[in-house]
Amino acid sequence: MSISEPANPPPAGCSRRTFLAGLLAGVAAAQVRGQSEGITVPQPAHAGAPRSRLILLGTGGGPTPKKTRAMTAQAIVIGDRTYVIDCGDGVGRQMALAGIPLKTIRHIFVTHLHSDHVAGYGPLLLLAWGSELFTRVDTWGPPPLSRSTQLYLEANETDLRVRERDEGRPPLPPLVHAHDIVAAGTVLKDDLVTVTAGVVDHPLLPLALGYRFDCPDRSIAFSGDTHQSDAVVALAKDADVLVHEVLYVPKAPGAPGSALRTHIMNSHTSAEEAGRVAARAGVKTLVLSHFVPGETTAVSDEEWLAAARTHFTGRIIVGRDLMEM
Repeated sequence: MSISEPANPPPAGCSRRTFLAGLLAGVAAAQVRGQSEGITVPQPAHAGAPRSRLILLGTGGGPTPKKTRAMTAQAIVIGDRTYVIDCGDGVGRQMALAGIPLKTIRHIFVTHLHSDHVAGYGPLLLLAWGSELFTRVDTWGPPPLSRSTQLYLEANETDLRVRERDEGRPPLPPLVHAHDIVAAGTVLKDDLVTVTAGVVDHPLLPLALGYRFDCPDRSIAFSGDTHQSDAVVALAKDADVLVHEVLYVPKAPGAPGSALRTHIMNSHTSAEEAGRVAARAGVKTLVLSHFVPGETTAVSDEEWLAAARTHFTGRIIVGRDLMEM
């Protein structure tokens, strides 16, 4: 597994690798800290299989903007095709920073309809269309995703008509196909990936999902937002990579006994329990993301690692925005 990421500051648990090619014009490549276990480039499952790239576009948890982390979003890029998982605010710009052309988006998967996961969903469709996205995009998530998509497109009808007329763009609504997922199971199977949804435990929501992507070269699972969940264990069974949300309990938001603290504790997974989930699932690599608290200055990489290692002895990566693996 190769990792590229911003070099300042480098996260713990990563090899030296080159910064994302094409991040910004004129920005030189940077190096990151090494990891004692060593990280190797994954071998394709069969000769000629395309390599999957996992990019953490945003790693902050919670609905408020952070200075040091963008809101939650990830991308899997295989060849010239991009699969986006969650759309926190600013996801379009994060893709630009990562060097991922918006016109390559083919599928968008939403884990649940909290604002820190969907604030950038509609804008991503609009911005991608403005960046020469002329191909079909399928979006997937809990209801009422399809209705929300329709309403967003209707709300932007004036802008759409102007750009169709003056810029020669094809109508956007016929390109967007939204699908409501109402149960666990296989969501998508194309020539590159099989995507499976699992129903996870995120209280106060009618439905919240995790996803597993079985790619040509490896399997990548995403917990979504959840309390410690047997469903995530099943979804991530023997996966190469599990991207799991994490809470650092000693610094959980809200006063002890407050409604906010109770909600946070009931709705999210501690770093220790994320490690336990990874161990039970038998995954090779645990990637920590959707950090609560979200600022990189709130909890050190070493604290996150120590907590996650309580129950998991495999490779652990403390995620940072724009990290690629």
